[in-house]
Amino acid sequence: MKGTVLITGGAGFIGSHLASELLRAGYQVRVLDSLIPQVHGERPQRPAYLHKDAELMIGDVRNPEDVYKALAGVDAVYHFVALVGVGQSMYQIADYTSVNNSGTAVLLERLVKRRVSKLIVASSMSVYGEGRYVTDDGQKYDQVTRSTRQLKAREWEMLAPDGSPLRPLRTPEDKQPTLASVYALSKYDQEQMCLIVGRAYGVPTVALRFFNVYGPHQSLSNPYTGVLAIFASRLINRQRPIIFEDGQQLRDFVSVYDVAQACRLALEVDAARDMVFNVGSGHTVTVANVAKALAKVLGKQIEPEITGDHRVGDIRHCFPDISLAERVLGYRPAMTLEKGMRDLAKWLDQQTAHDRFNEMRAELTARGLVV
Repeated sequence: MKGTVLITGGAGFIGSHLASELLRAGYQVRVLDSLIPQVHGERPQRPAYLHKDAELMIGDVRNPEDVYKALAGVDAVYHFVALVGVGQSMYQIADYTSVNNSGTAVLLERLVKRRVSKLIVASSMSVYGEGRYVTDDGQKYDQVTRSTRQLKAREWEMLAPDGSPLRPLRTPEDKQPTLASVYALSKYDQEQMCLIVGRAYGVPTVALRFFNVYGPHQSLSNPYTGVLAIFASRLINRQRPIIFEDGQQLRDFVSVYDVAQACRLALEVDAARDMVFNVGSGHTVTVANVAKALAKVLGKQIEPEITGDHRVGDIRHCFPDISLAERVLGYRPAMTLEKGMRDLAKWLDQQTAHDRFNEMRAELTARGLVV
């Protein structure tokens, strides 16, 4: 065996796939997870998809005693615990700050006393806000936003200060954050706390900024989860996928299998320390086209509904430059979107989903978070 690895939040979507990846590679895996109802249902129990050889400890990362017990005999830590959801974070502010920020602080205080060989923290594309843009004459812009007037006028594309159009580029890790939601702020806080403490105490630390991750075992009844899972839940229930703005937002959808590969490499590659890496597929697609493609692989002749509304915290275009992960980690995404959606469709055939999208939209609208 190569040693014992702790995954906080390891009973969740990405964490469970990582557990399987690490077990196949010869590691022992322990999972610390509180099994929150929004992800695991009202009567949470050990998920059937969590590898049988993964040790599950039910506990809260905010509880120092739970963390202390989980760290016993551990060689490396993946910190994946987080409440996830841009929209929800804008009104459940205390909850998101408590779990994402304070929970990370509790873990780090314990790691100072119980050092490990490596710490890897799950970050998010959301820390960028808008991606990198460029003018026709090559001038780059990293700090661009859309005004309220623009959004109310349904003028979706980004503009330079002089009003000239901007074209989106692949976003590298050195692009300065533009934090557009409490969730994004909390993820940036998570990664930076881990990197700062790791440097101070000599613990090699890596932050992985995941883009739009999809695949089997994603929560289908959580309306604040990844967009492909939300679309899948709607389609399974014979409802039209709902798309904000005009559906032409550019995104990178990356298979959870490729994400698990990147996570393992971040542990195993010695050169990966005190670094941040983008993790995506390297390919872009519009949100409208991905909804149509998913409907096709599911055999549903259902067109998405384009609302023309804007949800506070959403951004226009953001897709990654993954060359740093390719060069340093040897990361090679292998799953095409077409193949990945076929794999997702096979799993979806065996699933049922409680479609809660309309509840989410009503909640956000009532709070003035949809314009």
